Amino acid sequence: MNVKIATEWNPLISSEFQKPYFTQLAQFVRSEYNQHTCYPKGKEIFAAFEHCSPQKAKVVIIGQDPYHGPGQANGLCFSVKQGTAHPPSLVNIFKEIEQDIGQPYPENGDLQRWAEQGVLLLNAVLTVRARQPGSHQNKGWELFTDAVIQKLSAQQKGLIFMLWGGFAKKKAALIDPERHFILRAGHPSPLSANRGYWFGNKHFSQANELLQRQGLDGIQW
Repeated sequence: MNVKIATEWNPLISSEFQKPYFTQLAQFVRSEYNQHTCYPKGKEIFAAFEHCSPQKAKVVIIGQDPYHGPGQANGLCFSVKQGTAHPPSLVNIFKEIEQDIGQPYPENGDLQRWAEQGVLLLNAVLTVRARQPGSHQNKGWELFTDAVIQKLSAQQKGLIFMLWGGFAKKKAALIDPERHFILRAGHPSPLSANRGYWFGNKHFSQANELLQRQGLDGIQW
């Protein structure tokens, strides 16, 4: 596995790469990519770390695993490549932004523009086999991304964690609420959103208010 991340991450997570679980995980991922179609592309597996350094991070959004359809996943949670149709969860994210802060619904679903402003778009599992959601769960990725969350919590201050849905909300146990802000809502998937658990959460305006209170620029959502 060719690990490509911003060098600023090395002090936080390089030790994870030396642990037995990560060696086994790397072997599994290589085997999967050699034998099956998997997403995202190998060079994009660590895109969340490539585009947002820990020092620049302001907001952390936690997803579950990458999109499993062709041409969708780009290594950033909830994000798709430019020109790709927006999956339902991303549609609902953009609709909430539109309602919350009046930002027009965008044509481009690539959220790299958020990452470059300091939004860490972190899936708990960084790879998936094509058309098989959850196929790379419980192989070691969760150990790695949980360690990332814990170390960010311990070493940074004032981060805004957006936890959407039951899976993400469980990650609150890894975060020090005395040091950081935790915003919780239902998942933006249609099943949750149509039951009233997503729309109206106002996370995007809340995040910018919390950033501005700390003397930081808000995110251009």
